[in-house]
Amino acid sequence: MPKANDLAHPPTLEKSYLPILALVCSSQVLAQVGAYAIPALLPTFITEWGLTNTQAGWIGGGFYLAYVVTVPVLVALTDRVDPKRIYLLGVTTIAVAGLGYAWVADGFWSALFFRSLWGVGWAGTYMPGLKALSDLIEGPQQSRAVAVHAASVGISSSASFVLSGVIAETVGWRLGVAMGGFGAATSLVLMALFLPAQPPKPRAPDAGKLLDFRPVFRNRSAMAYAIGYGVHTFEMSVLRNWVVAFLTFAAVYQGAKGVAEWLSPTVVATTMGLLGVWASVSGNEMARRFGRRRWILLVMGLGMMVAAGIGFAPTVSYPLAAVLVLVYAVLIWADSSTLTAGATGSAAPGQRGAALAVHSTLGYAGGFIGPLVIGVMLDVFGADTPKGWGMAFLASVGILAIGPLAILILKPQALAGDR
Repeated sequence: MPKANDLAHPPTLEKSYLPILALVCSSQVLAQVGAYAIPALLPTFITEWGLTNTQAGWIGGGFYLAYVVTVPVLVALTDRVDPKRIYLLGVTTIAVAGLGYAWVADGFWSALFFRSLWGVGWAGTYMPGLKALSDLIEGPQQSRAVAVHAASVGISSSASFVLSGVIAETVGWRLGVAMGGFGAATSLVLMALFLPAQPPKPRAPDAGKLLDFRPVFRNRSAMAYAIGYGVHTFEMSVLRNWVVAFLTFAAVYQGAKGVAEWLSPTVVATTMGLLGVWASVSGNEMARRFGRRRWILLVMGLGMMVAAGIGFAPTVSYPLAAVLVLVYAVLIWADSSTLTAGATGSAAPGQRGAALAVHSTLGYAGGFIGPLVIGVMLDVFGADTPKGWGMAFLASVGILAIGPLAILILKPQALAGDR
């Protein structure tokens, strides 16, 4: 005879999660297919609009700043209203931002506005989509579902580098950016038609008011993962936003103007993202097998070592710079799903939306700071010398050290399914 707890959590739930997983992940692919068209085309904007590197950093960072400002409200709301409503608002905003940047932007301020609006849309899609997914998939399979969700986003955003580059070379950069708006519009239709409605889950007695995050701040495990995620997103945004510009510099510095097409900056950037997807999913499995804390500390430590030297690689060769970009990407993404799954699994009942809101806010605060730090350092030391790029990447190491310290001090818990 089944127990009461079995009736509350029927086994068919875990066996039937694939359709909803496929739906949410497919939608995220469409929503993010143009996510990094702007970084991919950054050298074009710098030249065409006469931007400084600091201004270019603001355009890259504006996406994350807008995300940080809006995500606490949008994600926390998913504890009180159907996440589907928030998601549909988010993809609508991305569609407007992508098409607006494509057809209206003509300089720094208009580009900053539409790229920031894109960040608002991202705040309404990434974590709300994850919240909708994780509410339906509980137990040991949840961390794997989170990893697959992260992989779908990673694949799409990685593809945006090469897709936007190819489209821009063929028919101009405006259509290369517009691709993102069209993808988001398709995602809107898909989720509006097929994502099931979900009533809010019962909330914990101490859950507090909408923007009262004190229960989350008292959750040492969730906060450890959130702080680590802030460091992860810092270095991820640095690499994503500056990788094409960095490799373009490396090619010119080495006189490698005829770089093979398979090793061009946008192809390397796309490969970087795809390797990141593999590293994210594999990293979560490694964390499950060998210990979540140990795994995070290992990859963060190795990442700091690569960050300290990668900017000086153009003094040796373009291929070395490209290889180090790929190695660094693997290390950066190796703790991505591990951290997000940790925050999701550490959240108290009825507080998952609030926990993810804090997680995302800290994460994308790091994402805002990252591109701007690199831009400022390049303006100070020069974007046309290996010393300038070396100092820019080296400056990030001090911030990266915050991640391992948070893990060591707060000692986050393991999750169901971890060994």
